[in-house]
Amino acid sequence: MASQAADARARAGWLRGIGAVHEESWTAPGLRRRLQLVLAGIWLLDGVLQFQAFMFSKGFARMLVATAPGNPAVIADPINWSAKIIADRPTATNAIFALIQVAIGLGIAWRPARKLALGASVVWALAVWWLGEGLGGVLNGAASPVNGAPGAVIIYALLAVLLWPGVADRAAPFVAGRFTGANVARALWLVLWGSLAYMALLPATRAPKALGGMVSGMASGQPGWLASLDNHLGAFGNSHGPAVAVVLAVVLTLVAVSVCLPRPAARAGIVLAIVTAAFIWAAEGLGGILTRGGTDPNSGLLLVLLALTFWPLGRAVLSSTGQSDAMAATRLESPEGA
Repeated sequence: MASQAADARARAGWLRGIGAVHEESWTAPGLRRRLQLVLAGIWLLDGVLQFQAFMFSKGFARMLVATAPGNPAVIADPINWSAKIIADRPTATNAIFALIQVAIGLGIAWRPARKLALGASVVWALAVWWLGEGLGGVLNGAASPVNGAPGAVIIYALLAVLLWPGVADRAAPFVAGRFTGANVARALWLVLWGSLAYMALLPATRAPKALGGMVSGMASGQPGWLASLDNHLGAFGNSHGPAVAVVLAVVLTLVAVSVCLPRPAARAGIVLAIVTAAFIWAAEGLGGILTRGGTDPNSGLLLVLLALTFWPLGRAVLSSTGQSDAMAATRLESPEGA
């Protein structure tokens, strides 16, 4: 612990040198805080993407309307209603959307506002999941692990809950369980990855050429290297689509149950989750963020971050990260840290 304290003081040296922090009020961010900062960065990326010229056109509203067909009327009608409002006032509405996402990212990054920002991110994510993603296509048969299902934005909400900065943390073998408890966190992981495994076997993914066509369609507007990758993956999917879907379902099932296994097997499962999420992100064309038309990085990147929150910790690491976050929370809530 003494060496960790010395390392923390060394990292803060340049900040103290310019008077930005006082030695007695700064602590090195714990593991959960670092993951929160990554989440904040992704929210900021969303906000930047929302400022693209395309988002201020009526094309953005047409993108939202495309998520309504096939959904029940109770879901589709509000989507069409909100899209019409956006189409009538594209500049004002999109500017508001972009600023909200930037504010959420900055709020999560600023320690005193992180709880407010994380709470706001859950509300915003649920609204966008409905009105912007049509519930990720889970009700209209279009959902697939390689097209962003069950909706990238709902994973933002899940991450906000799992990374919630509770003052009194529960004992858990991974960061994701420190607020909700390990069993609840495992159940949420199992539901998410289990649902992805189920979706991999649905016709939207398993039908001949369905997977290949989905991945090849991501190549449009991409840089040459990424377009080539998606086209090759798409061609392979066209030839072996049903088999690939079954293999993907098996892999996703293994990932889903991995967090319930002993630590060595759980770590192997998390590595498999990260590799699988990276494959999904590549198949998604990195969410279209390089095409000047992507609104977010899609589900692949978020699944990687989610997997990191479930990385099994050794006792020493778990103890040190818990003490670091607890000390920071105590200082924040004391009169000096207010």
